[in-house]
Amino acid sequence: MEKPDPKDIAMHVVVDGKARSVTYQELTLSNNLAQESLVRLLVKKKLIDPRELLQEMEAVRKERYVGPNDLKKSDN
Repeated sequence: MEKPDPKDIAMHVVVDGKARSVTYQELTLSNNLAQESLVRLLVKKKLIDPRELLQEMEAVRKERYVGPNDLKKSDN
């Protein structure tokens, strides 16, 4: 296995006494897998409604994230 570039390393973890480097890509994929699995379980157990989740995600997106055009508007 190829050694990752030091700038690509997000963190170091110790598992069973062995240190391992985790890259940003591995961390992103792991977080995505965990999040998708959690959402699937919540929907399967009918604890959340997928439509409500999408509505909430859209609300958070509007609150938290801005596009380049939005930044220009707020500078004035």
